Amino acid sequence: MSRLISDKYRAVQQEYLQRFNQLRANEEELNRIFIDIYGLQGELTPDVAEKDVTVYRIIDQPDAEQRKMPYVLSMRDEIVSLLSYMVGCMLGRYSPYVDGLLYAGGEWRYDAVCARIAQGAGACDFYDPALGLFLPDHDGIVPVTDDDYLPDDIVTRTAEFVRKVYGADTLEENLRFIADALGGKGDSPRQVIRNYYLHDFYTDHLKTYQKRPIYWQFDAGKQDSFKCLMYLHRYDRDTVARVRTDYVHEIQERLRTQLSGAQKALETAEGRARVNASKRAQKLEKQLAELNKYEEIVHHYADMRLPLDLDDGVKVNYGKLADMLTKIK
Repeated sequence: MSRLISDKYRAVQQEYLQRFNQLRANEEELNRIFIDIYGLQGELTPDVAEKDVTVYRIIDQPDAEQRKMPYVLSMRDEIVSLLSYMVGCMLGRYSPYVDGLLYAGGEWRYDAVCARIAQGAGACDFYDPALGLFLPDHDGIVPVTDDDYLPDDIVTRTAEFVRKVYGADTLEENLRFIADALGGKGDSPRQVIRNYYLHDFYTDHLKTYQKRPIYWQFDAGKQDSFKCLMYLHRYDRDTVARVRTDYVHEIQERLRTQLSGAQKALETAEGRARVNASKRAQKLEKQLAELNKYEEIVHHYADMRLPLDLDDGVKVNYGKLADMLTKIK
């Protein structure tokens, strides 16, 4: 079995194409039958246009006309969907070893969830005991920052998923394929993936769930000083406090350390190195100022320990924490 995401993508693409061609052929055959029955050979043709075939197909890079078709997906669409699934596995909604939903409400018991995952892994031909299981984040909070400050950073966890599910020997090739499909900016595949999570992931998530997201993004602001993702169904009244103490405070300390280093570098740097150090220091100063203000907001909500009532729907509940979350327009 191939451990390359590119091979699996091509297999799915071919499966979709076969389904598309079969449905199109079936519809054209039905058209021919009805044309013959009613004697309409001179007035109608049996041909069915691509845009009228109502099953999905995947085109690597659709042209302008194909993008208008409702049932055309791109390579980027498929990789975005894969990354969304990975995030779901990080947060406990899904598991690569369990079919369907792993958790979508009720009592969350981490040990029981892990036991279910371990049981499912026993039946998976891709599970490698030497690499270990990919397990959900213990506290259900995954940081999204512009550097790998924390061990459960979203890019670190993405690489861990790819390594454990697809194999250690194909890790770098698979990350490169993901980055190439995303097509974003970055000096390395990991940086491209990081920039996607920072700037585009949540937009795609809101579009998929029609502005009723199941993963909520804490967001300090435009300077990208701090973001993290949380799964709605794992929220409890202490979640905000954990975000504050375990993540916001930790990133504040990391930024202070980084800023101190950049300021010291300015004292001796010359030429281009000094320009870079100055830009770095200015960026860190803005990020730290933004995060300090954000910490006050998070502190306020942490003290309130607000409950959510999912019967009220996502929109109402999101509004309860909206001051801390990415704005939904």
